[in-house]
This record gives sequence, structure tokens and C-alpha cells, in this order.
Amino acid sequence: MIIREDFSLQKLNTFGIDVAAKYFAEVSTREELKEIITEKKFVGEAKLILGGGSNILFTKNFNGLVINNLLQGVEIIEENDSTVLIKAGAGIIWHDLVLFSIGKNLGGIENLSLIPGRVGAAPIQNIGAYGVELKYTFHELAAIHLSSGEEKTFSLEDCKFAYRNSIFKNEAKNQYIIISVTLKLNRNPKFNISYGAIEQELKAMNVTDLSVKAISEAVCNIRRSKLPDPSVIGNAGSFFKNPEVPEQKYKELKAGYSDMVAYPTSTGNMKLAAGWMIEQCGWKGKQVGNVGMHKQQALVLVNYGKATADELYQHALRVQKSVEEKFGVLLEMEVNIV
Repeated sequence: MIIREDFSLQKLNTFGIDVAAKYFAEVSTREELKEIITEKKFVGEAKLILGGGSNILFTKNFNGLVINNLLQGVEIIEENDSTVLIKAGAGIIWHDLVLFSIGKNLGGIENLSLIPGRVGAAPIQNIGAYGVELKYTFHELAAIHLSSGEEKTFSLEDCKFAYRNSIFKNEAKNQYIIISVTLKLNRNPKFNISYGAIEQELKAMNVTDLSVKAISEAVCNIRRSKLPDPSVIGNAGSFFKNPEVPEQKYKELKAGYSDMVAYPTSTGNMKLAAGWMIEQCGWKGKQVGNVGMHKQQALVLVNYGKATADELYQHALRVQKSVEEKFGVLLEMEVNIV
């Protein structure tokens, strides 16, 4: 394991922001991880765990230790006639795990195809797409406490999952590094194709028999048509969360905007389409200097070339303010600001 100093993170964050870490290390085993977090030199240093750099906006150099989590390995640890428990190392690319499950014809995460990032970052965000969230298949995870070095298992209940949220973004923030995630996948899944354009895409693909593979391919087609490739245009995917409002607030908005897009939630609220609201405010496809909201998906804040972190952040604030002024709804940033 090599410890680097004043290390550039430009190629390790999908916005392509040129910031540096005071210290940087890549860990591929639990032993390396425990070694570095208990090293006296780093005990008092702030620590940041990278999970692919796809959900983060660096606003300055990181004055501490950045750990790039590369722990690998996928194994089936338990199975029966209906379900299979799959344990995956935190450093595995998320979509690779989706492809693994599809190869085994196991359902549950096919709607989460092509989401950027690594497995270890998925529970922190409770990643979700097209009517599915990680918590629907989550079984447990293993994590190491960054101060004590002790290993702890978190159950579904322990994680306190909510919409794009978990205990790791609240009371346990910056306290643990996830080393593995175990999911419960289904041999005979119930397919979810009602959200977004999945059903239409399946028809366009001439799919008559539903399968996890077909749904995954449909989701990939949709994402590729709407979302910019970070290797071509710097971005972190959806920058804002879709806000939830009481049904009465939705009815008031609907009275003024008949084509407003919304979906009912399990809590009785209505989830509004943030991208639709941003588009109504005139931001979709509009470039301001080096930044803008993408022309195909207004939820995606993009770096058109040489944008600074401050340019990106200030544009996000402009968009946020205009939506609040027009609709009376405050959009919450989904991306972590560091």
C-alpha cells in the first residue's frame, strides 16, 4: 500500500474538479484498511472515503486522508428455492454487480442498472431509480469504524433507509467505511416496469417475455439516451432530489400547472419531478459560462469544460432559488458537497 501526498483527485471525481488530497491511499484488503486507519500518523486526520467519486462536488482541497475503497469479491452465501443472498465487496463497480445478478437470472436490482459508483456507496445514498430503491433488496452490510477499527454489521433496520438517505448521511456520517454489502435477490421476481419510460422502451425493443435482462437493457437504453457520460461531460448524475410534498400542496400546484408530473409515495405524500420544475424555470439546456443543466435531463448539472467548483455550486443555488420562487418548493441537493 502506497501513501501519496498532495495527490490530485481530478480523475477520481466525475465533475472533473482539480482538487488535491493531503494524503491519499488505495486499499484492496481489510488488513490494509485497518492498517491505515490505525496508523498513528492518520489518527487525527479528517478522512474521506471515495466510492467512485460519482456523487460528490469538491469545493476545495481535502485537508486529510482520502481512502479509495477497492475491496473486491462476490459470493453467494446462502440460497433456497426463492431467494439468494449475495455478498459483494464495497469496491466493486455497482453495475458489475447488477450484471452478475442478471447472469444468475436473479431479480431485484435490474431497475438500478447503470447507476454510477461502487457497491459501498450504494447504501449511503440508498440508491434508487425507476420505482426501485436499494432497501428493497438490502440484507446487511459490514463496516469498520474509522476511529476504533472495530467491525460492525448493520441490518436493514440499523441503516434507517429513506429516500436517498441513510444513517450514514446522518448520525453515523463520516464514522464508518463500508467493506461489504449483502443483498437478498429473487429467483422469481416481481417486475416493476410502471415507472418512467420502461414499459415504452420494452415495447420499442419488441420484448414480449419479461426478464431481468430485458428490463436491465431497457433501463440502460433510457439512461444512455438521457444522461451524459461523465467521461465526456463532467457531471454527477441527478444533482437534486425529487421533492416530496403533502397532497394538498400538490393539488394547489396542479391547479396552476395541469401538466405537473408527480407520483404518490408510501407516506401519503406526492413526489414531484424536480427535473420538470427545473425545465419550467427555463434552465434545461441553458449554458451559463462553463456550467448548465443538461439538454436531455434538467436534473443533471454539468461541467462543460473548465468550470470551477464555485461556478457549479453557484449555478445549483440559482436553479434552487428559481424553483422555490416559482413553485414554493425547495429542492434538496442530492450530491455531497465537500
